[in-house]
Amino acid sequence: MNGDWLIRGRDGRLSVYLPSGDAVLCRAERGPDGLWGVPRTVGGDQKLHPGLLGIGQGADGYAHLVSWRPTVPGESGLVHSTHFRPRLTALDWTPVGHPDRTGDRTGVPAVAVDAEGRAHLFVRNKAGGVSMLAQREKGGWDPWRDLKGSDVHQDLAAVTGESGRVELYAAVPGAMLHWRQLEPGAQPVLEEAMEARIRPGTLRALATSPETTTLYYTDDSGDLCAWRPGGKPLTLLPSAGPGPVSAVRCELDGHDCTLLAQRSASGRVAFAAYPTEQESAGAWWTESGPQLPADAEVSLALDENDRVAAATLSPSTGQLLVTRRKDEPGLALEAWREV
Repeated sequence: MNGDWLIRGRDGRLSVYLPSGDAVLCRAERGPDGLWGVPRTVGGDQKLHPGLLGIGQGADGYAHLVSWRPTVPGESGLVHSTHFRPRLTALDWTPVGHPDRTGDRTGVPAVAVDAEGRAHLFVRNKAGGVSMLAQREKGGWDPWRDLKGSDVHQDLAAVTGESGRVELYAAVPGAMLHWRQLEPGAQPVLEEAMEARIRPGTLRALATSPETTTLYYTDDSGDLCAWRPGGKPLTLLPSAGPGPVSAVRCELDGHDCTLLAQRSASGRVAFAAYPTEQESAGAWWTESGPQLPADAEVSLALDENDRVAAATLSPSTGQLLVTRRKDEPGLALEAWREV
């Protein structure tokens, strides 16, 4: 999955999106008592290719999901669904085409939603660059646009800044690329290329101030780094494990902090927090919860009371564990529980 799969919906309830064979399932909280509903299929009966899901959420709380579906033998197409509230049924999957008109899967889609609620879909194309598809404000989609680039890794990081404009990060051999909308609704333009050696599959982006977003990635030495366009990458701390981090901004003891979570090499969830955009303050990992399967993923969100919530999901076992921050100083968490 590409994006935050643990989200707070428009009704304040937390929900998670779970790949399951040729479908995507959603589980949502039933109420403030901490009980969760049963898994429900997203998008109707359309069969999907497993494991290629992009998720984005707008300021309106709506979730946008994009995945690949098989079409004719040897070819695939992208489909989109909108989920307005976790406890309601999501819209059926709608075909939105292919970045090269026809062909098979080209990469994992990434989704960001602008201030007007328009989904922007990004995916690598067969030429090795990036293509984008954007919703129109009054319905329908604009034509596919080629954002250029070459030798782009298939995993992309899309993010919406506090300004409401959409940005995209991509890794290429020896460097990272950054696209940004200069005006709302405009086509993102490639603004910067920064030399860096990035481990594939480790990109995660977060809005961290009114004007900037921060990209987190693991470099080829195993360090977790942070980069804001216009500056130099900063080494934060050694990565806890091999995959991407999940990141969320939250208030800890009255301070604006960024909280990171990652499945550690030991198999547990590791957390690290530091003052937002102040990497020089340092950070360190603290592990929590039980040992998890090797394919377990971690996601962070804020609940309806702006408390930090964390979830882990193992696609191979279907095991879903959740926890929340306790109502006390620091980052003390409740006991992890299976739902």
